[in-house]
Amino acid sequence: MCGRFDRHVSADAVARAMGAGDGLEESEAPAGGYNITPGRPILTAHADPASAAPRLALDHWGFHPHWAGSDAPSPINARAETVATSPYFRDAFAHRRCLIPANGWFEWQATDAGKQPWYFTVADAPLIAYAGIWTEAPEDRTDAGRSCAVITEPARGIARSVHPRMPLVLDPGCWASWLDPHLTARADIRRAVQRLDPEALEAWPVSPRVNRPSEDDPALLEPVEP
Repeated sequence: MCGRFDRHVSADAVARAMGAGDGLEESEAPAGGYNITPGRPILTAHADPASAAPRLALDHWGFHPHWAGSDAPSPINARAETVATSPYFRDAFAHRRCLIPANGWFEWQATDAGKQPWYFTVADAPLIAYAGIWTEAPEDRTDAGRSCAVITEPARGIARSVHPRMPLVLDPGCWASWLDPHLTARADIRRAVQRLDPEALEAWPVSPRVNRPSEDDPALLEPVEP
């Protein structure tokens, strides 16, 4: 799964990298962080309804369909293998896909001494993007906004040695295709998607301080002896 990630670049830098119109008031744009946790607003990019160009948005991390009751689950991840067919996710997969900008993510490796956190990133990449889906707020919930989930896939490359799952990291060349509102058929979407080459990934063990959601500083990304 993907339960923690890092996006320390600014919203302005994200907009430039994605060629996105801001779509947010300056006061709304989240500052980012080194230890982003579920259940909080995160920066995403949607297709602009008028132009289909990328547009920055703010979504709650924890997918809750507008038709679901208040006691329904709010999953933070959706599996790539079933997202197109799951009743909970399939409409969003067809019509409401988003990009979730990041610099990297954390995963925990089970060891005899306990769980060791690792940080994954792409060397020399100013930004990566996870495939995501989003949904509108329930009509009777004025306190709720859009919500989203990160799509995950079986771990590839060096990620396999740490955890069986990883976020679906998209190749930058298909960011626009992923957002394309004209692509709604499962086969067409899958043909248009290019996953990042796993050989581009780098990973190293990091401090268990990242286990605490309150910790949020650049030192969380520094390598440590496992």
